Amino acid sequence: MIARAFAPASVANVAVGFDILGHAIAGIGDTVTVRRIDEPTVRIDAIRGSVADLPLDAPGNTAGAALISLREGLGLSYGFAIEIDKGIPFGSGMGGSAASCVAALVAANALLDTPLPTEALYPHALDGEAVASGGRHGDNVGPLLLGGLALCTADRLVSIPVPAHWHSLLVHPHAVLETRRARQALQGSYALGEFVAQSANLALVLSGCHRGDAALVRAGLCDVLVEPRRAALIAGFEAARDAALAANAMGAGISGAGPSVFAWFEEADQAHAAVAPVRAAFAAAGFDSDAWVSPLNAAGARLC
Repeated sequence: MIARAFAPASVANVAVGFDILGHAIAGIGDTVTVRRIDEPTVRIDAIRGSVADLPLDAPGNTAGAALISLREGLGLSYGFAIEIDKGIPFGSGMGGSAASCVAALVAANALLDTPLPTEALYPHALDGEAVASGGRHGDNVGPLLLGGLALCTADRLVSIPVPAHWHSLLVHPHAVLETRRARQALQGSYALGEFVAQSANLALVLSGCHRGDAALVRAGLCDVLVEPRRAALIAGFEAARDAALAANAMGAGISGAGPSVFAWFEEADQAHAAVAPVRAAFAAAGFDSDAWVSPLNAAGARLC
């Protein structure tokens, strides 16, 4: 028995929802092939398409760890063999580790005698993602399971509605910023006022999405807590963000741990028009880049 699944890239944090908010991105992702085997184990047979040496030992790989969690959680007598085809660049802030993890789970779920509901895969996805990020953070894996924009707490997944015409621009400079290094930049003390301001911004964005009110999103889509501590790690970031805002973005910021930059727009043509100036900002900093324009309600992981 064999199944194959695709999981797209994602934007985590979305400026105002550190570790709890994320959305899927159409156009790029990872594909994972899973084979059901008689041996009561999980193994990784191949990883293709990565310039980095990703771990082949299952417990140290997000896809392997997720399927180990699934096996143990369900008490399965059989196991899984995994092959991963990477499409998301390593250390890009585009949710590559989460995509492999979720694609593996979706494929393996199809091989179960009684497949689980999609949301029941979430705890196992968190176990897998913890291998890469050091914690059970759902802002990447959650939207890949649900599609679109999702609020992802420790034990809940909530789909957030957004207007169909709202789009996201994601620009990836050809640079690497590992998640653990980006998290180290967040060490230190924070003022209570920073948390209050960030909470207000998150509330504005979520309210704006539910109402379809772009003015509320514009008022809130700004990271005052994490971005100031990470911006210096990303050459060209501030110029790229400002170029997106000058192109009429509702807001812009760091995608995940970076170095990629995302921006939200009310219309697809606005997002497409912003591609050139945002890429030019990274070029001025010495980096070529790739860009994707995607609806905010992009599809999540799927069998293929």
